[in-house]
Amino acid sequence: MAVRNLYGPGVRMGNWNEDVFLEEMELSISQDGFVHYGDKVILVNPDHARGEEAGVFLEGDMCLCVSPDEVKAQLCDELEMPCGVSAVQTTVPTGRNTFTILSDSSDRSAVGQVLRYGQSFCLGIAAGLECKMLYLSSDHRTLLKSSKKSWLQEVTLTDESSHLNCWQATFLDPQLRLEYEGFPVRANEKLVLYHRHTNRALAAHRHLPLRTYFGKEVEVAAHTHLDSHRVEKPKNHWMLVTGNPRNTATTMLDLPAPPTDDTRAVEQAMGIST
Repeated sequence: MAVRNLYGPGVRMGNWNEDVFLEEMELSISQDGFVHYGDKVILVNPDHARGEEAGVFLEGDMCLCVSPDEVKAQLCDELEMPCGVSAVQTTVPTGRNTFTILSDSSDRSAVGQVLRYGQSFCLGIAAGLECKMLYLSSDHRTLLKSSKKSWLQEVTLTDESSHLNCWQATFLDPQLRLEYEGFPVRANEKLVLYHRHTNRALAAHRHLPLRTYFGKEVEVAAHTHLDSHRVEKPKNHWMLVTGNPRNTATTMLDLPAPPTDDTRAVEQAMGIST
């Protein structure tokens, strides 16, 4: 029989730090279909076919999340900075994968305004028992600082506010990128996230598994993977996923796909109303 925690969330019992990270969260619901400053979203690398990678390859939608050091997470109340990130096979919003769209300045009037392609913004997450705001950050690769498996540019979380925390959303199609510069960013659609300081794109390396505090996940780094047409590969594709207005416990990814014209014709022939 499972043991119930009869105390409040501030009382530390058993695996209390894991409970804090895995507490379910509610995402923001977009009324106009766009992403706004202050919105709570999850960052999802959509499922895609295996590319040139050999060996292990994790399929399904992968979600960016906090990945603290396994040993230090057990010994310390606070997260050690910088804190690692990874991607996990889930789209359930929890304390470790729900990010907030923040302005790159201290201007609070930006909250509620539409995020636009090409604008600098920050991705923050309230993590740990203290719910301290951490920022997704990156910097140029060095001999002493790089991602664990690929040795590419490392992506971490930090509690320091700086220009290294700035990212920008880029339209998916390179041929239409200039035309969409300054247009509002649509929620739940594929885009590319570029680190402003280094001009490297956020990437999920599904072929590079990591053993983390929460289980088997994959590496996340900042590197632009281009194909022969100089177009970003699917490992650089991300979605800013918002909440489902029909059910606050789920996301827009959980909504059924709209029926196609062929499906509607079959349903009408069978007398099924949609």
